[in-house]
Amino acid sequence: MDAAVERAVEYIRERFGDPLTVADIAERARLGLFPFSRLFKEETGASPGRFLAAVRIHEAKRLIDRFSMSMAEISAAVGYGSLESFTESFTAGVGLPPAGFRRLCRGAGQAPPEPRPGPRPAAGAVAGTITLPEGHGNARVYLGAFATPLVQYPAVAAALVDVPGDRPSCYRLPGVPEGSWHLLAVAVAAGTGHDPHAGRSTLVGGHRAGAVTVNAATVTSAAVRLRPQRPADPPVLLALPELRPARTVVAHPGCAAAPGPRPAGRPRTVPAAPEPSGA
Repeated sequence: MDAAVERAVEYIRERFGDPLTVADIAERARLGLFPFSRLFKEETGASPGRFLAAVRIHEAKRLIDRFSMSMAEISAAVGYGSLESFTESFTAGVGLPPAGFRRLCRGAGQAPPEPRPGPRPAAGAVAGTITLPEGHGNARVYLGAFATPLVQYPAVAAALVDVPGDRPSCYRLPGVPEGSWHLLAVAVAAGTGHDPHAGRSTLVGGHRAGAVTVNAATVTSAAVRLRPQRPADPPVLLALPELRPARTVVAHPGCAAAPGPRPAGRPRTVPAAPEPSGA
């Protein structure tokens, strides 16, 4: 990562609660405003302002999950001047209002947001393999198609995929509308020791070649690779379902298949591959 961007990311993560401007961040990076903004987006996939906003919302998610602070206290702690603007920004990125996200964290009957509702245009599918980095056990992967390179609401299509730790796994993501979409993934992987729960880690990734173009009634091929999170990765904003790795993932020959386009709905778990015919 470029040293100027590294300084900027460190500054944002340290000072997100302050009334920062992009000019402040560029000054810390020791670059002019426009060259800095261009370089920052090239390195992180997000503009400096969007990265700052994402860090603030992600910290708000952490505070809501772990503490009983009021929403007004959390809003002020993460750098928002008003509760209304905080609530609007939080809901837009997470897919739930702050109070709804707290209910989700508490297991109080709140479901995570589903892919974009409403009428669906002509749709195709994306299929390929998901590969974990070495040194991890089985993982449960949230795979979604997004309009931007950030994991934020809404996904236009999504699935949960169980991936074994020792080999790539096939997936199929149906119901993806025509257009260009960023294929992004978030996973929780088990450890490889005697107590896999103790070594769980979060992985992120996607299709490295950029946006995927999807056409109606066709299947687009796209490989997905996951890796450990890095400081320069924009935080995950979307409220995700629980990603608890399966103890056993049985990989069969062939790829996971789903017949035809499906309407938007709650992500379903896709096994590593289909059962052999006649099973």
